Amino acid sequence: MPDNYRKFQVSKRRRNCFFNLDPFINLWQRYMFEPSKTKFRGCLLGQCLGDALGFPIEGHDENDCSSFIFRQAKYWFDGYEPSPEEWPGQYTDDSQLARELLESMIEKGGFDPEDYAARINVIFSEQRIVGQGLATANAARRLYSGVSWKESGEAPPSAGNGTAMRAAPVGMFYYNNTEEMIKVAHTQGWISHKDPRCSAGSVAIAGATALALTDQAEDTNAFIENIAKWAAYYNDEFSKLILVLKDWILLPPHKALAPISRAGKSPDYIDGWPGISPFVVSSVLWSLYSFLRYKDSYWDAISTAVSVGGDVDTTGAMTGAIAGAYKGEEALPKHLTKLLNDRGTWGYEELTALADKCHEIKKS
Repeated sequence: MPDNYRKFQVSKRRRNCFFNLDPFINLWQRYMFEPSKTKFRGCLLGQCLGDALGFPIEGHDENDCSSFIFRQAKYWFDGYEPSPEEWPGQYTDDSQLARELLESMIEKGGFDPEDYAARINVIFSEQRIVGQGLATANAARRLYSGVSWKESGEAPPSAGNGTAMRAAPVGMFYYNNTEEMIKVAHTQGWISHKDPRCSAGSVAIAGATALALTDQAEDTNAFIENIAKWAAYYNDEFSKLILVLKDWILLPPHKALAPISRAGKSPDYIDGWPGISPFVVSSVLWSLYSFLRYKDSYWDAISTAVSVGGDVDTTGAMTGAIAGAYKGEEALPKHLTKLLNDRGTWGYEELTALADKCHEIKKS
């Protein structure tokens, strides 16, 4: 195993020190916070819906995105069913790779990095990926050429959100095992991204999903503190910025956007993106902000995530997964979720069957 990979693994001594209460916490979580089937469905469908709503306007500025969300998408949420020409319901690589990860964990009874790496290889080599990210595409090419999953990831300072966008299923599968959740969130990301900020972002989204699933999002400060604590295993600076969410969520979106969009970047850095860029730190922070600011409304959380512009399919996907896990499938408009698809496949019936299978495994 390479030294860099070993460096970002949590040492046994540190794990034992930090998680010495985990066996008791995990047992307590299992019996006191057992998620319902509707929450599992809400998580997967919520991710795909947020992704599909952001896809048509990915890379656009705030004016275009807010116009689309509040003039068209709001009309759909209020009951109007769009035609395929208006909104095809197609989700992107964010949800495709999250779905592949969940399917892999279900089939293998847990996370198998070789199986998941093979799935990434296949979906890219067969050109089934939609809206691919550069770092993950590069990793897929390395996998295709025979490079091991331990070596395939993009090296720092490449720190896009390609690992965090697919991390919600880790929270679904390991909601009752904090230590394993943290380890798997990192390892699944290592296949495509080796920057520790990417690992921290993956842990943050997986952890937020697990807490939302188990009804542990009511106490906002405790929610933020837990996620920051878990993210600190891979990047202290990212962890500190997560704690600042306690202040940022007090601000309305138009005031929170500037500090969050610049978080983790040097003052003179210009990435050329409007709104929220694909940089893992700002996109994860904005997704957490959108959920926490409006956690009682899936629509308000998603519209906040997407309306500011930038990499909005990803902020929509991450926010949608957490909000859907928290509110359940009944909070999502059925007439829209039934239109979700991946080039005509993997629609509502297949997605809900996958979520139900995960729920059944975890319940047994």
